[in-house]
Amino acid sequence: MSMMEKNRAFPAEQLMCIDITGDETGERLDRILAGRFPDFTRSYLQKLIQEGAVSVNEKAAKAGARLTHGDRVTISFPEPEIPEIRPEPVPLDVLYEDSDLIIVNKPKGMVVHPAPGHYSGTLVNALMYHCRGSLSGINGVLRPGIVHRIDQNTTGSLVVCKNDAAHRAIAEQLQAHSITRAYRAIVHGRISQDGTIHTTIGRHPQRRKEMAVNVPNGRDAVTHYHVLEQFDKFTYVECRLETGRTHQIRVHMKSIGHPVLGDDVYGPSKCPFPGLEGQTLHAMTIGFIHPSSGEYLEVSAPLPEYFEELLKKLRRG
Repeated sequence: MSMMEKNRAFPAEQLMCIDITGDETGERLDRILAGRFPDFTRSYLQKLIQEGAVSVNEKAAKAGARLTHGDRVTISFPEPEIPEIRPEPVPLDVLYEDSDLIIVNKPKGMVVHPAPGHYSGTLVNALMYHCRGSLSGINGVLRPGIVHRIDQNTTGSLVVCKNDAAHRAIAEQLQAHSITRAYRAIVHGRISQDGTIHTTIGRHPQRRKEMAVNVPNGRDAVTHYHVLEQFDKFTYVECRLETGRTHQIRVHMKSIGHPVLGDDVYGPSKCPFPGLEGQTLHAMTIGFIHPSSGEYLEVSAPLPEYFEELLKKLRRG
């Protein structure tokens, strides 16, 4: 087992059970586990099987065992070793700050919190340095202050809490869907009118790193989109979230045939703009009731330069 795999964060419950689906029938046990747990290498999962940490229907099994629909697989993961997360003097674009919270404009390419392969250079590392340890602890040592997140290649407004009382207040508003979250995006194709997408979103049954609409055990998800500008082959839209599911806007826009431009997971494999890295998605505005004052606070992050330049190109045709 590599040092990185020893340090992978895993849910608190170390005994995991999965049920084999019809699509997985006939697949090898090690291949199924590699698909279900993409953060772990196949060799590491095979080692767990060899050590007897994996059973099928409460019986020992080999890596090459072919499974069938309804089989139950139980995996006993070893206790994870949580790495030490250090403060780092990474520059922050601060949009708002007081004693309860800080709102930052996250740049493209920055990971929000430490995760396998990203234990330094994250927003959390920068916040620990900037806030001198004054961050809420509700989400544990890997996610101090983090009450919500945006993807690595999504830019824009992110609120971070400095104490547990503020964290609970913001989390309650997120759960009640009362927080204003407005994004800007450039999507493929021409959209002629505003609309609302209402589906469930859950883990893709085959591609475990992706999300998908209307899958078993998916969670309710609502996105409202508003057309800002139309171009020949693209549309500039504002998306407002009622819910905050993983990859929600990216998955929802793909589901209606208009994936986000530059999205290398849910969009076309070939990007029409060479050099564009990641999706053109920006968390522009966030608004909520301030935990201490009780007044509504709304903050907006300006579009990043690359986004503005791309819009200029599209307007020129």
